[in-house]
Parts: sequence; C-alpha cells; structure tokens
Amino acid sequence: MTDSSILRTTGMSGVIREEWFLGVSIATSLIFLVFSEPIFAQLSQPFWFIIIFLWLFAVVLGSALSVVRHADHLAEQLREPYGTLILTLAITSIEVMAISAVMLHGENNPTLARDTLFAVVMIILNGMVGLSLLLGAWRRPDQQHNLHGANAYLGVIVPLATLSLVMPTFLAGPDGPHPSAARQMFLGIVSIGLYSIFLLLQAGRHQRYFAEDEDHHEQHIVPRRHHRPVWHHAILLLVYMGPVVFLVEHLARPIDYIIETLHAPAAFGGVIMAVLVATPEAISAVRASVANHLQRAINIFLGSVLSTIGLTVPAMLAISRLFGHPVTLGLQGPYLVMFVLTLAVSIITFQSGRTNLMQGAVHLVLFVAYVLLITQQ
Repeated sequence: MTDSSILRTTGMSGVIREEWFLGVSIATSLIFLVFSEPIFAQLSQPFWFIIIFLWLFAVVLGSALSVVRHADHLAEQLREPYGTLILTLAITSIEVMAISAVMLHGENNPTLARDTLFAVVMIILNGMVGLSLLLGAWRRPDQQHNLHGANAYLGVIVPLATLSLVMPTFLAGPDGPHPSAARQMFLGIVSIGLYSIFLLLQAGRHQRYFAEDEDHHEQHIVPRRHHRPVWHHAILLLVYMGPVVFLVEHLARPIDYIIETLHAPAAFGGVIMAVLVATPEAISAVRASVANHLQRAINIFLGSVLSTIGLTVPAMLAISRLFGHPVTLGLQGPYLVMFVLTLAVSIITFQSGRTNLMQGAVHLVLFVAYVLLITQQ
C-alpha cells in the first residue's frame, strides 16, 4: 500500500465511509427514544409489526457485526488469545443485556435464559462448528489445531454445562423446577470462579495452548491489512455497543408480543436471542477456518460457549433474585438428549488435534436435527 493510499484510508473521510452504519444505529436510537410509544402502538398491525421487528433486529445485528469487525482488527494486532477474548466478552455482554431486557419486560418467561443458552450451544457447537469444519476442510485433507487448547475449553464447558442445564432437571427446588436460593448461589459462584480461573490461565502461563503452532502460522501467513491504532478500534467497539444496549430493550417488546399475544412457543424468544448473538461470531469463525486458521475458529466458538455459560448463567440468576423473576434451567426430554449428544460429539471431534470433512458433516446433521426438534414441538 502506498503512502497516499494509507493517508486516504486513515483520514476522516475514510473513517466516515467505514463507519457509516454507526450513523444508522444512532439515528435509529434517536427515533425510538423520541417516538417509541407511537411506533409500538402499531404492533397489532401485521405489516407494521414485521417492519418494526426486522428494523430493530437488523440494526442490532449490524451493530453487533461492527463490534466483531473491530474485534477482528484487535485480534490481528494483539494476537491470540487476547483478540478472541475481547470478541467473546463483547458478544456475551450483548447476550446478557438482550436476555435481561426480555426477562424484565412484559410477563415473566422463566425458561427464556435456559432456551437461549440451549439455542446458543446448539447453534455454535453444531451449526457453527459444522460449517467451519466443512468449509475449512473442503480444499484440504484435514486441519490442525492445538489439542491442549481445545481440551482446556471442553474441560470447563462440560462440567459447567452439566451443572447449569442438566443437573437442575433432577434437583428441583422447593418452588418446583426453579432452583433453590442455595443452589443458585452455588451455581453462580462456581460459574464465575471456574471461568475466572480459565481466563487467568488463558492469558497467563498457558497462553500457548490457544495460539497457532509457529510452523503452521509461518506456512500460511498472509499479508497483514493496514490497521488503525489499537485505541481507535477499542473506542469504536465500545461506541457500537451503545446503540445495542439501548435498542435491544426495544427489541424485547415485539418479541414479548409474539410470545404473549400471538402465543408463539416460549422457546422462540431464546432462538431469536441466540441467532442475534451467535451470527456475528459465526461469520468470524467461518472466515478463520476457510483461511486455514482453525485455532482461531476454535477459540471463537468454544470460547463463546464457555463465556455464555460462565457469565450468562450467573447474570440471569442475579437478576432472578433481585427482581423476583424465577428462572428454570433444567432441560427436559428430547432437548436434554440432544444437549448431551452434542457435548459428547464435540469431545470426540476435538480429541485428536485434527479435523476433517466428515466431522463437519456430523455436526451439521445434529444442527438440522435440532432445527427439526424445535419446529415440531
């Protein structure tokens, strides 16, 4: 890149061209800040309901994608595992805010947190993993990743997932399916504690577990893009999250309308939240896998599942206690079987340090089975 082209891309006009969607996000936020009541008064009209829902969903998703874009720039500059860590924490924050907004708006939906967690795990560990492995292995016999890193992720994901979504099914509290206060406190402390220890190891003494092998990296090195300073991407990442925080609260109103007024399945809200938070990371993970950087893809999807369980569960339990909204965490029937099967297949997939086309196909089959399961209930 020549000096003149660098100047063009780093000038104010270049920033405006790159960040045009920020204007859309801010304008949408201002419109809903001033005219929210007249806008939502039209929810009973099918045409306006579709327009309002798609408008809010598209702007929130676009802002989340912009967060991912700046997190990707930070990942290239800061290298692994810090770049992926920033990405997963940012997206998990959006998820927590989205679930909280829907939980606190309208009638209580005690299964929303559970349904969202289940949907996120299915979308990521089956849909995202399957697509990444399938496309990544399409042009090569197999792909390699750091076995220690995958084992570290799964070694924390499996117990936390079991304690959060499996064990409560068999240990109902005095209020029926809702866990007792003591069990909620235990689960919250364990989730935050294990996730904190994992972060210390990931960013400290075991950082090499989550980085690509040096020989592999040198063989597949690509020209690095011109980047703006780290502070530039960090500030814009936070700025884009501002409209998300505001608009996701308004997105809760049409979602509640679908569930409460149109009597859609309660799991619908969880699926919408999961699609919202998983799509940006899915795009980033697939790109990394296609570029033969499977380790970064693994850091994204396994890190996303871990942060979702390790941070979302304690946050939802805290909201439950503070605002008196009971939560139901235990999965039931075929959902429980599908969840355990997904964890087992994921362990098998990443146990050798190599992945291939067949493993991607298996995960996609499980994802299709999940979609059929939720649409036929």
